[in-house]
Amino acid sequence: MTKTNTKVHSDKVSFWYDPGKRSFLYQVGTLLMVGLLGYYLLSNTLSNLERQSIATGFGFLQKEASFEIGESLISYSAADRYARALFVGMLNTLLVSFIGIVLTVILGTFIGVARLSKNWLVKKLAAVYIEIFQDIPVLLQLFFWYAFFYEILPSPREALNPFAGFFMSNRGIVFTVPVLDQTHIYMAVAFIIGWIFIFFLRSWAKARQEKTGALFPIVKVSVGILIGLPLLVWLLGGAPTQMDVPVLEGFNFQGGLNVSPEFSALLLGLVLYTAAFVAEVVRAGIQSVSHGQTEAAMSLGLKPGLILNLVILPQALRVIIPPLTSQMLNLAKNSSLAVAIGYPDFVSVAGTTINQTGQAIEGVAMIMAVYLCFSLLTSAFMNWYNKNIALVER
Repeated sequence: MTKTNTKVHSDKVSFWYDPGKRSFLYQVGTLLMVGLLGYYLLSNTLSNLERQSIATGFGFLQKEASFEIGESLISYSAADRYARALFVGMLNTLLVSFIGIVLTVILGTFIGVARLSKNWLVKKLAAVYIEIFQDIPVLLQLFFWYAFFYEILPSPREALNPFAGFFMSNRGIVFTVPVLDQTHIYMAVAFIIGWIFIFFLRSWAKARQEKTGALFPIVKVSVGILIGLPLLVWLLGGAPTQMDVPVLEGFNFQGGLNVSPEFSALLLGLVLYTAAFVAEVVRAGIQSVSHGQTEAAMSLGLKPGLILNLVILPQALRVIIPPLTSQMLNLAKNSSLAVAIGYPDFVSVAGTTINQTGQAIEGVAMIMAVYLCFSLLTSAFMNWYNKNIALVER
């Protein structure tokens, strides 16, 4: 009897001191607590909504929106449904986020490299830029650029015209664009095909280099493909050259491509602010590579361009990519500040929808879901890229 009791006691002790079993029990308990809390909050919310006779669900998306949206990438009118209005807002957010991320990476990389320049003036100018734009809140920068367009720039009749076909006024930026032709669509397809071809060509060149040691001029060939292939399609399509030139008619310009002051202010504010942080990321990534690596590459007779492309960047990117991803996500999320300067992004359109329908919970849930999807897709792409450029350890 004593041996049996001792064995049972020993089993209890071993269970509580087993890290695997104990952690499993804690996780199950935590999951139950979170589930009960979620159930309480959901049931309490639904009960309060029912008591106040507030309808729930997403049926309002099929109702007429009855409000206009100043900027839209697709056709839209006040007679359209709320679902289409929200889709327009989402496209506007995607547009400013995508263009902003591309410009931020380019500008941030340039400033980051300039920060390491041996030229004293270039180095100090880059440092001043970083300090100024990092220390001013992004919302204040948006207000500044918004005021710049509406208060500082002249009216369309006195618009700034630095070169032919380009005008800046308090109505935005207007510039000449080609008249859309069927050939331009084929050129865009050719450009995409060129990128796909370059992807496989780069893989082949890398395998060839590892096997034979011979370098392939991948950069020059890639530039030639991206320029030459669309140019060839343009020539075969009849070389259309008709341009849509903006002309002042009445109180505004007609024709050309008009970029609104709200979009311009938002894009400038986000890019200049985020690029300051990206510049520091790039600087830190390059400085993380030991100078001995550069000296070893120079001793082999490699040119500066090859040293940067083959030695420094592959090692620096391991440090640059993770924080760079965070800055991309910050830019996309900071685009929600567009409501402060009147740009109709997803948050602005969703806010108008909430005010008209009273579906606050559904509206906020959609805002959270949209930005969550943006963040997850951006993170997934950058993680894939980071995995593909990772150095293979021997």
